[in-house]
Amino acid sequence: MSKKLTGNGLWESSRMMLPQHKEQSVSAGREAAGSAVSRTASPPTAKDIEVIRKYIVLPVALDIVEKKNREVEMSSQTFKSLYAAATQVLAHHIREDIQRCRKSLLMQGIRIFEPSMDGLDIRYRFSCRGTEDELTMTKAFLKSQVSLAINQYANHLTAVLRGTKNR
Repeated sequence: MSKKLTGNGLWESSRMMLPQHKEQSVSAGREAAGSAVSRTASPPTAKDIEVIRKYIVLPVALDIVEKKNREVEMSSQTFKSLYAAATQVLAHHIREDIQRCRKSLLMQGIRIFEPSMDGLDIRYRFSCRGTEDELTMTKAFLKSQVSLAINQYANHLTAVLRGTKNR
């Protein structure tokens, strides 16, 4: 259609659909939407919750490791370069795991929204394959999970340095 015919209302209003066809089209659209929702909308599994929890904890752990790295680099400690290298390796591994979590969330159809704080609780809304839900963590629980995650990365790093484990 040429530009002269679009937007003038003359040709656009001349399109016609029979009522029977319109009904059939609308009902087919409803059925398709209904089957798509029932097919894709499913509650999050334990694996989904674990990936969501990990995706929440790891960025906080990364922030702490990077902050410690900056502190070490500014300090006058004897083993400053060793500590800085160790924190950089930890940060690198955490970033890799964050990327893995992000890909996993994307593949599983999970989307996490900005957190909201309510006193001592932090609420994370998320959408999982058409189902919206909420994950609530206390600040103390999040802190303990971050501490556990950093300890796991540090233990893994020391095991690699000792030669007992390969990454």
